[in-house]
Amino acid sequence: MVKIGLEIHQRIDTDKLFCDCPSSVGSGEPDNNIIRELHPVLSELGEIDEASRQEFLKNKWYEYQYFHSCDCLVDVDEEPPHSMNKNALLIALEISKHIKAKIIDEIHTMRKIVIDGSNTSGFQRTAAIAMDGEIQTSKGPIRIPFVSIEEESSGIVEKHGERTVFRLDRLGYPLLELNTAPDIQDADHLVEIAEKIGLILRATGKVARGIGTIRQDLNVSTPDGARVEIKGAQDLKILKDLVNNEIERQRKLLNIYSELEKRRFKANSHIIDVTSIFSNTKSKLLSSVLSNSSVIFALSLPGLKGIIGTEVQPGKRFGTELSEYAKAAGVKGIIHSDEDLSKYNFSETEIQELVKILGDSFVLVAASKKSAENALANVVKRLNLGPVPKETRRANPDGTTTYMRPLPGSARMYPETDIPPIVVDNNLLSQIQKGESLEEKREKLNNMLNNEMAEIMIKSRNLQLFEKLAKNFDPMLVATTLENTLVSLRREGVEFSDVDGTKNSIKRERSTGSLLENVLLDVFEGYKKGIFVKAAIPDILKYMSQGQTLEQTLKKNNLGRITGAELKELIKGKSIGEIMREYRLRVDPAEVQKLLKK
Repeated sequence: MVKIGLEIHQRIDTDKLFCDCPSSVGSGEPDNNIIRELHPVLSELGEIDEASRQEFLKNKWYEYQYFHSCDCLVDVDEEPPHSMNKNALLIALEISKHIKAKIIDEIHTMRKIVIDGSNTSGFQRTAAIAMDGEIQTSKGPIRIPFVSIEEESSGIVEKHGERTVFRLDRLGYPLLELNTAPDIQDADHLVEIAEKIGLILRATGKVARGIGTIRQDLNVSTPDGARVEIKGAQDLKILKDLVNNEIERQRKLLNIYSELEKRRFKANSHIIDVTSIFSNTKSKLLSSVLSNSSVIFALSLPGLKGIIGTEVQPGKRFGTELSEYAKAAGVKGIIHSDEDLSKYNFSETEIQELVKILGDSFVLVAASKKSAENALANVVKRLNLGPVPKETRRANPDGTTTYMRPLPGSARMYPETDIPPIVVDNNLLSQIQKGESLEEKREKLNNMLNNEMAEIMIKSRNLQLFEKLAKNFDPMLVATTLENTLVSLRREGVEFSDVDGTKNSIKRERSTGSLLENVLLDVFEGYKKGIFVKAAIPDILKYMSQGQTLEQTLKKNNLGRITGAELKELIKGKSIGEIMREYRLRVDPAEVQKLLKK
């Protein structure tokens, strides 16, 4: 039976978790750059986590961009962490209640070793806050064994060989983590659960919205396979592909190793130097490597002919699996015998020499001596690990996955000694706000809107803005403007950007809120006063996106409402069709009909 589990990481909309810096993005050039190398440390039991050890062997070093506006000494690991952000904790506890999880009595912060450069300290702080939660689905209840709060990692800017550049502005944002039990039955069920948990989180109005503020990690295992963690799925649309492709990958790998067993294959770890074969090569790939005093090493792998090129994922072969392990040693990849070697511009003589020395099945690596040796050692290691190793893999936008590192074990966790435990007493519990549940939110929207628009709005990124505006203006008008009018305008290239918001007259008139929110407040207030008609709203928004105030827009573009005596004079001797064709953006059809009847 296939087992599927889901981990959701949702950014909480508060300041950073262990310092007083705002959870905001640094602007302009960084104020400073910091260089670090990271090393694994022993766990409490004197063990080194295998995933951390492999990261260390990559010989990486890291550069961090620092911004005074949103970073501090805690972010660069030059000052102990502050107490946990109480507001973030209370929001996390509130959400725990919405999924019926039991809040634990004492919260202990732990260190999770992470030395891929994403954290300056070499570890991520995390704390379990609740357990034994549950949500209902169309296929029965889904258990949520743990709810945790943790700090976000740094964001990658670029990679250059052994150097990776990160931004520190994102480091420390508070994240809520929800883990389901492996109760998910199939890919369709997975999408349903991910969507429902997302709706539960957004219904609180206390989580961040936008690209990168929520991501899903998957855990997938098949009969006779192994548990594989797939990290970084940000789009619900590819969840089904990720699950189905992983199930197929494990099935094909099991078939491959079944065939290898029949062939009595055994990986040969004897590395052969074939550099001399290519001393006069016309291959640009190899000649560029050799010009840097590197080598070309090979492994003879008799019994793998025809198997290295077997597809295991769409567009990815078993050779890709071996190559991804090799890349962990810092090389660009491997060349294998199931490929068309002529595409690398190998000569017939070079190919014949390779076959003569290595046989009809082999892999090549071109790199420095040490990197080439480590890369081929990793290829042998992957072959000997069996069909489906326990791995962490990265989600790709096309629904495939890429090997990252071994699945981490318990040795990566140890207590955070700089942060005291938090006792969850009645005083703390009494401070948890009782926000609306998903069901309460849906019922409220159904009372304000028609059923179709209510369902659109509950899934919308504009939900919080809708709720704010609908307190004072017609809910249906607000909803259709947000979900229909603005979408149509966006397709025409109309955007309400806050990049230059401080220079915008609309922004200056209101001290709070985004540019879009301030524009909509002006528009709905103007419509409520009757100074223009509903049909003019799209045009008004278009002009206001360019920086015009409402007054300027109506005056410059002749969009003010025609009413009263002026309208009476206008309609004389005309049909309603004629009037609407000429004055659609300036007259109210109901008022025109009423006057025509008189």
